[in-house]
Amino acid sequence: MPVFTNPLPALTRGPSRLGRLCAILFFCLCGISRAHAGATLFLEEPYSYDGTFAGTGHVAVYLSNVCAESPVILRRCAEGESGVVLSRYDGIAGYDWIAVPLIPYLYAVDRPEAIPLFADPKLVSFLRDQYRRDYLEALAPDRPDGGTPEGNWHQMIGSSYDRTIYGFEIETSPEQDALLIDKLNRQPNRQRYNFVERNCADFVREVVDFYYPHALHRSLIGDLGVTTPKQSAKMLARYGHHHSELQSSDYLIPQVPGTIRRSKPIRGVLESVMAAKKYMVPLVVLNPYLGGGLLVEYFGHRRFDPARNALISSLDSGRELDAPMTRDDRLRYQSRMDELSQSRSAIDGVKEGENKEAKTWERMQASAQPGLDVFRQPILQMRVSGQSAQVGLSRANILSGSEPPELAARLMEARLRQELRPAMARKASRSGVEKDLALYQQLLSLQPREVAVTPASINATRPHAVAGLQ
Repeated sequence: MPVFTNPLPALTRGPSRLGRLCAILFFCLCGISRAHAGATLFLEEPYSYDGTFAGTGHVAVYLSNVCAESPVILRRCAEGESGVVLSRYDGIAGYDWIAVPLIPYLYAVDRPEAIPLFADPKLVSFLRDQYRRDYLEALAPDRPDGGTPEGNWHQMIGSSYDRTIYGFEIETSPEQDALLIDKLNRQPNRQRYNFVERNCADFVREVVDFYYPHALHRSLIGDLGVTTPKQSAKMLARYGHHHSELQSSDYLIPQVPGTIRRSKPIRGVLESVMAAKKYMVPLVVLNPYLGGGLLVEYFGHRRFDPARNALISSLDSGRELDAPMTRDDRLRYQSRMDELSQSRSAIDGVKEGENKEAKTWERMQASAQPGLDVFRQPILQMRVSGQSAQVGLSRANILSGSEPPELAARLMEARLRQELRPAMARKASRSGVEKDLALYQQLLSLQPREVAVTPASINATRPHAVAGLQ
């Protein structure tokens, strides 16, 4: 990942015209042998107030062959780098767009090994603030008292904690990437946000249309002339299907399991209005022709399901794409999960009835303190039976960094319980759940420590200092 050191001085440097042309030529020559590159539209489900009222969500664009010299200066990726996500938000230090590397944009950590397996609001706030302090201090400086600032900066870090994200990728060439880098670095990057004419979807439309002119356009009826995330995704998916000579793919990045409320289905403007029967029925009665036309457009818009036939991307356990669980898969995994959970209850010495009434892992995590270990991977510290206990939160440290291991087993059980809910089956992959079950079984096989982990033994006391804890 690029190191964002001293980003603001970089804003004042502008390459000469000759330098820009040389850079483009260099990018083009070096990119001939480079692997497939692409531009991916990230369609992000709404949450919080947007999910309750408008429901239009957010959209950004991920460029696999473009990286960031700073949050506002782009460059070609070096070997092994994973690209950058460009997005437009209101009120980010006066800039129109911000570039964040892929993994931090999705998970607020700097590498896949540090992605947490289960998240709550306290952990997410900690990881976002940690990343801000390390890389984005110039865009979102501390408050005068040293505290975390307010603002929309947090929405461009750790998006997968709040939303399910649908990716619509289309092939790009190194030459196109180089020209886009030059254009965005050269033109003024000053705040232009306007909900009606220059929103997040308008920015993505401009980027995609730079690669493929007129690929995206607004819907005058379905969205009342406003560019929306869902319309943009619908148009790009259609463009990819109509241009078979271009490599394209659709996939889903699931929301991280945890206690954060699940995001809502994404809608267009007309869908949001027509979904409320109190508006739809009077409109059809007063003007049958207009109302009927809107209904046709409404149901046509609804037919676009971003999750249909989408493979699942599991970035925390590798980059492979896999099919979502079927109903039979879920029932089979659930049966295996119940067997393993019974063995855990026997190890803990807790009867089934008592276990149902015990505090869940979610409550344990809420009373713990998040931090980073010496490898800057997330951990939790808590008190168990008056003794200090630690849980590694990522696949890289859950086995080696958890003491006692029973706590880590509870974490994996909570993750699996959420993944195996009927409503979540289409957002979890078979290979991902199989890996989770194998890890859960491995944790259960570890010898229990002397500290007994029972629900009543969890105390909300502040832990000892942890490396990286702020």
